[in-house]
Amino acid sequence: MTNAPAARPAVLPVPAQSTYQTRIADYWNAEENPVNLELGKIDDLYHHHYGIGEADTSVLDEPDPGIRRKRLTAELHRLEHAQAELLASHLGDLSADDRVFDAGCGRGGGSVVAHLRYGCHADGVTLSTKQADFANEQARARGIAHKVRYHHRNMLDTGFETGGYAASWNNESTMYVELDLLFAEHARLLRRGGRYVTVTGCYNDTYGQASREVSLINAHYICDIHPRSAYFRAMARHRLVPVHVEDLTEAAIPYWELRKKADHLVTGIEDTFLTAYRNGSFQYLLIVADRV
Repeated sequence: MTNAPAARPAVLPVPAQSTYQTRIADYWNAEENPVNLELGKIDDLYHHHYGIGEADTSVLDEPDPGIRRKRLTAELHRLEHAQAELLASHLGDLSADDRVFDAGCGRGGGSVVAHLRYGCHADGVTLSTKQADFANEQARARGIAHKVRYHHRNMLDTGFETGGYAASWNNESTMYVELDLLFAEHARLLRRGGRYVTVTGCYNDTYGQASREVSLINAHYICDIHPRSAYFRAMARHRLVPVHVEDLTEAAIPYWELRKKADHLVTGIEDTFLTAYRNGSFQYLLIVADRV
């Protein structure tokens, strides 16, 4: 007996969205940002998050503009992929029969990374029909569509099987939802002993309210960044017990320093992130929790 996904109807109704969620869906259905698309074209792994680790700054010394652009793009993608691999490495001892849930999957890179690492089944969920269609096409092209599937659904109310998942995660998507609603759904989906992981930006509430920089990031991405303490309080209310917490703020700075010098990829928010990280008002955290 395996934990392979049970047969499900080809089309399921999408739960009703709030006005805010409709705005988010509209944003991502229209989004064509080169910082997401150009990096993904390198190896057809499309990540919608930032990078970590030491950057190879020698790419900036390349005299040929065309080659410099390609090397910069490849280095930023390498750092983003390192972040995805770090998250996947904390998903637990998974088998090829296990199922994992990617909440806010974007164009699908994280689910592919998890599948390639563990051979597991993956279900990704996004409010964007455009992202879900794109990600499913990528899975078909890779020949893994029988194990990696993407769905146009609400991560707060997926309709998936209770207790059907060995692991689940959010990669920079928690700032688009209420944490209590989100963690209640993860707790419902995870089997007892299942693993939840998030990598997220949060504001440091030991400094008080959100800083000016955090407010600018919220406006840029149409999101609502939560205070750090809110994660642990909400997890405790929903049977998710942290087993590992890692501050990735310093590890994220090289990515942003390099990205601000990539003229073809800048979005105008780079200096705001760097200022927020350096003044201590904003943190980039990895949180790993077990469902008890």
